[in-house]
Amino acid sequence: MTPDHPTAPVRKRFTSGSEFERQYNYSRAVQVGNHLMISGTTGYDYATSTLAETAAAQTEQLIRNVEKVLAQAGGTLADIVRVRMYLAYAADYDIIMDVYARAFVGICPACTTVEAKLFDPAIRIEMDMDAIIDARA
Repeated sequence: MTPDHPTAPVRKRFTSGSEFERQYNYSRAVQVGNHLMISGTTGYDYATSTLAETAAAQTEQLIRNVEKVLAQAGGTLADIVRVRMYLAYAADYDIIMDVYARAFVGICPACTTVEAKLFDPAIRIEMDMDAIIDARA
């Protein structure tokens, strides 16, 4: 609750430390109540400042990036209820979905996948997700 809105849930912001977040004023994720909204996430490795070349490696790193912000919010992949995927190349679909399927075994969130021109031609996959923390079925 906030003083201006006594019944409003607290809004918490999470960051990856990315320069983009500071430069463009957005958060890696925002949590309102038990709803965590995770911004578009790529396979960029923030620890090494690198981006793998393959769709599979980028998807694996993307999942690790999402797991990190989920952990900061007290959640896990099991809390994900909605995924939106943006593939730079439709030809990568099977490769990306193989990694995705292994990560989300038994979780089965709602999912939408589209082919989209991403802002950097080296990025092969981007996903944004919604999680409901501690609302596991």
